[in-house]
Amino acid sequence: MSTLVFKLRNVPDDEAAEVRTLLNEHNLDFYETTAGNWGIAMPGIWVEDDDVGQARQLINQYQQSRSEIQRAQYQEAAARGETPAWYAQFINRPLATLGIVLFCLFIVYALLSPFVRLATSN
Repeated sequence: MSTLVFKLRNVPDDEAAEVRTLLNEHNLDFYETTAGNWGIAMPGIWVEDDDVGQARQLINQYQQSRSEIQRAQYQEAAARGETPAWYAQFINRPLATLGIVLFCLFIVYALLSPFVRLATSN
């Protein structure tokens, strides 16, 4: 039997490659599943039940070190002023950003309108 040890959905390619390399370096046999033709299946890395403990320990250590490295890189970029602000997102994708803002306003309206109607009906 196999166990899922690493989900690949929304994982950067470099991180997935590093996890594969890590498992290969420690001689852990694994196989991958894809999201399938329609993108609804679970893409992931699976190992045999005997190797689950070791694989999860290796992946947890890797992810801890990766998060520290990524956090340090982000803080360095923020100190240099290179991190994108909200208005930079708007400039890069104005229609998508406007659509998200309008959708959020619609949700707020849909949630609050019954209460406003109740308050004004009396």
